[in-house]
Amino acid sequence: MGVEIRAVEKYIPMSPHKVRRVLGLVRERTVDEALALLRFSPQAAAKPVTKAIESAAANADDVHGLSRSDLYIFRITADTAPTLKRFRAGARGRVKPILKRGSHITVVLSELEEG
Repeated sequence: MGVEIRAVEKYIPMSPHKVRRVLGLVRERTVDEALALLRFSPQAAAKPVTKAIESAAANADDVHGLSRSDLYIFRITADTAPTLKRFRAGARGRVKPILKRGSHITVVLSELEEG
């Protein structure tokens, strides 16, 4: 295996569970194929995932001089970011918690192997 190129999108205001549904579509695909799938995906999480993949591809071009067509998604994960805790008034003077979850998206690209 050659070099690994990373990019991380942090503090996405969306739950990791919703983001992981989209990550399953693009895992182990080439960068061009993954971006084409995400362009027509109706999920809201497709936009930050696209941004993370494009950032990793740009890193590969700038730092290592690799072409976007020679790369594939080696590993992509959505981890939990800090949760914003808010409260709403409930019945009989009680408090109902609202958890606004966030996520971090990590993309690792690698070169396609010849043969």
